[in-house]
Amino acid sequence: MLQIITDSSSDLPPELIKKHHIHVVPLTVYMDGQEYTEGVTIKPRDFAEKMIHSPVLPRTSQPSPGAFAQLFQEISPLGPLLCLTLSSKLSGTYLSACQGKDISRKDVAVFDTLSGSLGHGIQILKTVELAAQGLSREEIVKKLTLFRSEMNIFILLDTLENIVKGGRLNRFTGALAKILDIKVLAQGVEGAVEVVEKIRGKKRFLQKVVETITQSRRDFSDRLLGITHVDNWEDAKYLKEALMEKVHPKEVLLNEMGPTMGTYAGKGGIIIAV
Repeated sequence: MLQIITDSSSDLPPELIKKHHIHVVPLTVYMDGQEYTEGVTIKPRDFAEKMIHSPVLPRTSQPSPGAFAQLFQEISPLGPLLCLTLSSKLSGTYLSACQGKDISRKDVAVFDTLSGSLGHGIQILKTVELAAQGLSREEIVKKLTLFRSEMNIFILLDTLENIVKGGRLNRFTGALAKILDIKVLAQGVEGAVEVVEKIRGKKRFLQKVVETITQSRRDFSDRLLGITHVDNWEDAKYLKEALMEKVHPKEVLLNEMGPTMGTYAGKGGIIIAV
């Protein structure tokens, strides 16, 4: 039986991780002098609260190669190993998993999802689906590669506070953006993040997001859409309902965003995987 391993940045609900027997190697987040293990010692809502009140940007750290190696060694007798990781453009987690494979000397296929949050998580669920069909690991990786290339990731920044805290935008410009109520729509492109548009006002922003996603593909009937948010249930639910009405996807999975991706998205941030 295929053993699926991943890191904690996928933002899959715990019940799905448990249901599908997915092995998780957690990332670490450092904030206000404290160290937390994602999904273990800090939950999304607690993280959002602490991040909002922290004067400095939280710092995340990928799992060590040794953590991956230990897990690979422990579960290798159970079946073939397939490890799906956070985008290598955003974190060193993919490299750590590859190094862990070398240390463990086990036959592990390490797959770079070129995504994060539920863009990552949906690829894990796709793996579960393909494994249930009886496909070999090599066949699954081939189909995953195609699936990954067809996926679109949209990043909605409700505030630029984390960009200011991270030193990528000066405080004056950040304050001006707040006064003018400027929102940023970005998109994941081959694992990296590129700004698509800056829009003034939440209502116009959310309408533009729905319009952009609607135009991103012709047929959504076979798609599982993933929406995660940083303490922003209201906008996330609005987007879920609007997309269900507009594009009629197979299903929409809505969940809170964890610390790893929440650090990128910031307060009120939303990530949508299509």
